[in-house]
Parts: sequence; structure tokens; C-alpha cells
Amino acid sequence: MHGPANGPVYAIYNPVLAVIGVPANIVAIIILSRGWCGLSQCITYYLVAIAVTYFLVIITAVIFNRIGGIYFRESVLSTTPGCAVSTVLVYATRDGSVWLTVTFTIDRFVAICCQSLKTRYCTEKTAVLVIGLVSALSCAKNVPFYFSYQPLYILDGVPWFCNIKSTYYTLPVWQAYDWLDRILTTFLPFLLILLLNALTVRHILAASRARRRLRGAGSHRDPEMDNRKRSIVLLFAISLSFLLLWVTYVGHFLYVQITGEAYFTGLDFNDPQFILQETTNMLQLLSSCTNVFIYAVTQTKFREQLKNMLKCPFATFAASFNC
Repeated sequence: MHGPANGPVYAIYNPVLAVIGVPANIVAIIILSRGWCGLSQCITYYLVAIAVTYFLVIITAVIFNRIGGIYFRESVLSTTPGCAVSTVLVYATRDGSVWLTVTFTIDRFVAICCQSLKTRYCTEKTAVLVIGLVSALSCAKNVPFYFSYQPLYILDGVPWFCNIKSTYYTLPVWQAYDWLDRILTTFLPFLLILLLNALTVRHILAASRARRRLRGAGSHRDPEMDNRKRSIVLLFAISLSFLLLWVTYVGHFLYVQITGEAYFTGLDFNDPQFILQETTNMLQLLSSCTNVFIYAVTQTKFREQLKNMLKCPFATFAASFNC
């Protein structure tokens, strides 16, 4: 027995996500770019890049793709070329956000667990190179999606909407590409972040025990461990948020692969498969606007900058009356 239709939930969710996600990521970009949060330049580069890609995910996936598809059905984005380009941009920004989170996790893993590599890898130059490489590969990897679509129908010579070509499901090259896409975007990043964080936790626990033994039971606070605490808390907060919001997406992916069932393509809002699939997409998109709240909770200096930014308009307004 199914519940009431859930279509309105999805129609309301996307505008709310856009209203929260766009300003949240803009604020994160501005504050982090100033470099006043007490974080290293290397970490700052990664966090700014992640915030930029999350901002682009909100613009492309939420505003152009979902809100545009619901409320502006006859716009240029609904033509086949517009739809295909929009899809490529959605996938490219999604991949960029995912893999920049992975590379940030790798950078912190090296900084914490691999001291011999830290001075060579955890540098501003390496961060810029990695960010540029990830961005370029994310775009290049998804270009083939443009050629996987055909018009749903043609009206007065104008091709409308995107319909996946039948060859996408039959040609081995397309099947291999689809499998590779789901592995690279879903399973592998999730596994890498989970594994690297587990190894980081193990290293931190072992190092803490060793330092306590060396310093003695009566020693006071360890300055070195205190200095690393902010970076570690930030890493775990971002990673845990990513894992929690993507776990249903990964679970759904594994379910489809194990059972051999196809992804749901209908529009029955009451169908359990539709509800599960759309819920995974909603949680995945939610991950694009949570980091600014993570920074505010875990980083004291970021919180101070955020307060100052929020106070600024009110201070300016008050000053105008004192003139």
C-alpha cells in the first residue's frame, strides 16, 4: 500500500535547496578566499575549489536541470542540444565535487600519516595542479554523454527533450562507458574516502598513544596535537557528511548491480523504486550545501568571519542613520 503522491515534495525541495545552497556556497568562497580562517594555503585551495564546484552543482543540477525542467518546460534548455549540454555540465560538476573531496582527503591523509611525502605533496603548487587536473578530467570524461541522446520528438524542425539512444544499452562500448561512469562517480570515491579515513584514524590513535608514553602520564596538553586538531576535525566532518549523504546512492547502485534491475525511469510518484531513487538524488544534492555549516561549527575563525559578514549590512544600515 503506497502513500500519497510525493511529486510536490520534489517540486518544493529543489527551490529550497537552491535558495540555501547558492548563498551558502558564495559565503564559503568569499570567507575562505580571504585566507583569514587560520588554515594552511594548501587546505584553503582545496576548500575553495570544493565550494566552487558545489556552487556549480546547485546552478546546473538544481536550478537549470531540475527547477528549469519543472517550471520552464519550453525553454532553450528543453531542446535536445540544450538538454544534452545541461546533462554534461551536471555530470561534470558532480564529478568535480566528488573527486575534489577525494583529493582533499588524500592531501590530509598524506599530511597526517605520510610525513616523508608531506613536504613534497602538501604544497600550494601541488594543490593547484591537482585541482586543475581534476576539473579538466571531470569535463573530458562526461563529454561522451552529449552523443548518447536523441530528440524525444521534433516539432517544426526543433528537436525537443533528451531521449537516450537505444544503442546506449546495446553497444559494448556504451555499456563499458556506463559501468565506468558509475564506478568512478559512485563506488570508488566512496570506498577511497572510507578507507583513507579509517587509516587516518588508526594512525592518529597509534601516534597519540606513542606521544603519551613519551611525554609521560602527568604531561599537560600537547601543542603539536592541538595544532593538528583543527585540520583533523575538518577532514572528518567533511568526509562523514559526504559518506552519510552518499551512502544511499551507493547502496542503490550496488542493489541495481547485484539484482540486475534497471534504474527506474517512470513518473509514478508512489512507486517505491521511484521514491528510493529520488531520495538518493535528493541526499546527493543536499551534500552540495552542507560544507558551509560544517565550517561554521568546526572552525572558530570561520565562524567569526561569518558573523562579521552577517553583521556588515546591519552596521552599514545603522551608520546611514548616524550621518
